[in-house]
Amino acid sequence: QYFAAAWARQGAEVSLLAQTASAWLALCETDERLALARRALDNRSESLRIFGRRVDVGATSRLDLTQMRVLHQQAQALVAQLEQQRATQQHALDLIVGAPTPVAAGARLPAADALRPLPAGLPSDLLTRRPDIQAAEQQLMAAHAQIGAARAAFLPRIALTAMAGTGSSELGDLFGSGTGGWLFQPSISVPLFTAGKLKNNLNLSEVRRDAAVAQYEKAIQGAFRDVSDALTAQQGLAQQVQVLADMRATQAERARLSRLRYDNGAARFFEVLDA
Repeated sequence: QYFAAAWARQGAEVSLLAQTASAWLALCETDERLALARRALDNRSESLRIFGRRVDVGATSRLDLTQMRVLHQQAQALVAQLEQQRATQQHALDLIVGAPTPVAAGARLPAADALRPLPAGLPSDLLTRRPDIQAAEQQLMAAHAQIGAARAAFLPRIALTAMAGTGSSELGDLFGSGTGGWLFQPSISVPLFTAGKLKNNLNLSEVRRDAAVAQYEKAIQGAFRDVSDALTAQQGLAQQVQVLADMRATQAERARLSRLRYDNGAARFFEVLDA
């Protein structure tokens, strides 16, 4: 029971670390967005000044000046919104850590690719490192269970990843198509408990009556579900990142061409603003 409680505490610490990391990354992301918004506001301010001069000398219409003023006001609103969002996220990080944790303005996200592909063939045994599974195994040990027998019965021995780091077909087969139900059926072929608690040849329903076994099976199922969800999300996010990168390149080219058209008198500045 002592070791089970210790592993449970470790699980809580891992959760706290994850919350802290998420809060810090969110704050860095907001800082980057805020820096971009301030750069855009500076550009809009300079453009507004230039268009004011053009109107004064009759080189452009007041409509163009009004459109530029609207864009400038939108940039001001976005900066104010992001500054408020950053303050809220800083307060959330302070609450998680339990003390003021100032993050320098302009902190950058790590340069490493967070969506880098995982190697193929990662074994499911890696899941035994999870604090929740280790805590459940300590509960089994407290009930005089043999951990080797429990893992052999309840932990599917499969590869978690296929080529390019996607989820393996074996992992997908653990969950029912369309329903997401757990399909793996444990097989008890050796004594799971010692000290006379259970004997050979007991069927699965009898073994599952033990609360520690049920908790262990639940922890195993949750671990495989987390891996399956994470691999699916990573694949989808990688596709979104690529599509958005292509869209950014397309929009940049559109803005360049719109500027050329305006400089040559073939388009109004509204087209440039829109681009």
